[in-house]
Amino acid sequence: MKSTTGRAALALVVTAALTGAAACTSDGRPEQDRTAAPASLAALRTAERSTGRADSARVRSTTVLGDQLSLTAVGALRWGHGLTGTLTITYTGGTTAETMRELGVTSMEARYLPDAFYAHMGQAFAGQAGGGKRWLKYAYDDLAAMGTGADFAAQLRSTTPNQSVRLLLDSDDVQEVGEEIVEGRRTTHYSGTVEVADVADAGLRAHLEQAGVTAETVDIWVDAKDLLVKKVEKGETAHGGYSQTAYYSDYGTEVTTQAPPAGDTADFSELLRQQGGAPTP
Repeated sequence: MKSTTGRAALALVVTAALTGAAACTSDGRPEQDRTAAPASLAALRTAERSTGRADSARVRSTTVLGDQLSLTAVGALRWGHGLTGTLTITYTGGTTAETMRELGVTSMEARYLPDAFYAHMGQAFAGQAGGGKRWLKYAYDDLAAMGTGADFAAQLRSTTPNQSVRLLLDSDDVQEVGEEIVEGRRTTHYSGTVEVADVADAGLRAHLEQAGVTAETVDIWVDAKDLLVKKVEKGETAHGGYSQTAYYSDYGTEVTTQAPPAGDTADFSELLRQQGGAPTP
């Protein structure tokens, strides 16, 4: 394998794993100005607290990021003390998927732990670039030190279902759309547009600005227990049109995730050194 291809692949795994885990953001515009009712804001604050306290959930999502990447992610995450969990990420299209297919990878198991995430790249990658090892370890401190995904750990810490609720609270045009049945559960649908300049979380605001985002539209569905059932985000980023739909269920589910065997795990930073440097952020 050429070193440039190897370095690109290592960097793309970061993008794919983050996109699979995160409630990514996008650019959108409201069709008309709306004024948020106090009752809607109070309900959203309750949903944000309840969803955050739930600590864990099963997650199922579909993401499209321009012509760069489209994927599905299925698994369970816990977020009480740093993100922990496992997702199966399947590449369904885009240039990233094409690059990963060249490495024999069409889907990837990603394990998230508070200090690092691990990507199962498979036997083909092990033979081409992984030094015979099928797993890659990405320590968040290493990513930050190399300038690659410097805010990756911070982004993952905010990767919880209640992030979408929190973002909607930063919108000045929230509306309660009405009651709808989602996944067999009676829910209340809320919708709004979030201007990046109004995002309260400084780290998230900086990340959005770096991605070329000026605003995003957010739709969420909250059940009778004040828990998020579904969220949809749509719009435009520097990489093109973006959309993500995610479903959350089984709040409080047990999530047990362990690092893969050390003998079958290659270190991201060491592979980069072997291939001649760090990928372009």
